[in-house]
Amino acid sequence: MQQWTIDAPDRLTFDQVDDLDVRIVAGRLDVLASDGPPTLEIAEIASASPLLVTYDELARTLTVAYRDLTWDGLLGWLRRDQRRTVLSIAVPKTCRVKAGVVTAPAVVAGFERVTDVKSVSGEIVLDGVSGEVTANTVSGPVETRAMDGDLSFISVSGDLTVADGTPHRLKANTVSGRITADLSLRPTGHVTINSVSGDILIRLPENVEADVTARSTSGRLVSTFEELSTKSSPGMKSMSGRLGGGMASLSATTVSGEVTLLKGEKE
Repeated sequence: MQQWTIDAPDRLTFDQVDDLDVRIVAGRLDVLASDGPPTLEIAEIASASPLLVTYDELARTLTVAYRDLTWDGLLGWLRRDQRRTVLSIAVPKTCRVKAGVVTAPAVVAGFERVTDVKSVSGEIVLDGVSGEVTANTVSGPVETRAMDGDLSFISVSGDLTVADGTPHRLKANTVSGRITADLSLRPTGHVTINSVSGDILIRLPENVEADVTARSTSGRLVSTFEELSTKSSPGMKSMSGRLGGGMASLSATTVSGEVTLLKGEKE
């Protein structure tokens, strides 16, 4: 096992990396899939406590973090200090990635196995990530581009934007965050979205085949799909129906938020 204590800009190269665990405060984080050798590049670091880099060549694991910033305690870590780190990591696309940020934006791109991201208030962009993806934030927004796989999203007030998504499974839960999703659904696709007060907007292809259910206690339900029917009873509004021949499923539920289903172009 090798260790480095980093307190200045530096560049390190490693052998095989199968698991990456990285956690930073402020600054910026880029984690990119690459066919080249695994590389860590620290462009900027300003902190009273240096970064600790640990590489286990036998387990093929790489860890980059401050000593006192643990993964389990990341979402509760809100202490202010002068830390700032700008770094970029390139590892194989089959690498399992865990990335956590506090008040720092992050881009994670090109991975196809397991990706787990956490944020306190930094924006996270997941670009071309497939496989099993988990995103957990307090107030930081999450944007996915060309998502293909399973996505689980949990947030207090962070927004979720899914652009050009083709999920196997998408499960999103938020208290007040807004959820916007532009989706193409596989025949076996399953989408479940829940919010308390956050609005939900979903765009589906005109020729989508899915069973759709939307519910809200007090928020509006809006749809440009004529096949969906709306019902209202004390304490609950619902909108449901089968689009095309069905097969895929979509469920959207809010307490006071608005649910909007829009018809896009044919696939």
